[in-house]
Amino acid sequence: MDPLTPLRTERFLPHPPKAIFQAFAHPEQLALWWGPAGFRNTFERFEFHPGGRWEFVMHGPDGQDYPNRARFEVLEADRIVIRHVNAPHFTLTVQLQPADGGTQLEWLQAFDDPQVAAAVRAICEPANEQNLDRLAALLSAGAAA
Repeated sequence: MDPLTPLRTERFLPHPPKAIFQAFAHPEQLALWWGPAGFRNTFERFEFHPGGRWEFVMHGPDGQDYPNRARFEVLEADRIVIRHVNAPHFTLTVQLQPADGGTQLEWLQAFDDPQVAAAVRAICEPANEQNLDRLAALLSAGAAA
């Protein structure tokens, strides 16, 4: 696969786009599902508006902490764009399209450096799937209603 091609994960969720958007918009909900299985989050700053900062620490199941700094670039009903401003540098674009009584979600993670993309692909692709598994579980439990 071309290293310039964004990492892509797609998923149909049997929930309306608005419910998925709300799972991003509310930090208490986002903290519950953001990251791969076994991770938890501590949010230090969460400014959910275009240009707003999102600073948080992901706590791995191995006890290691991963500080993250991001900026919300676009926050629209059908598109969320988040710029990761510390290494590794990437832009995450989440598209939400109504489909068959639910939402077709597209998750595109575009890394600035093709070598970094190639190096992390094997980690990020399953981690992104786990992230969406956690989102689906939150939505199914009704926490993002």
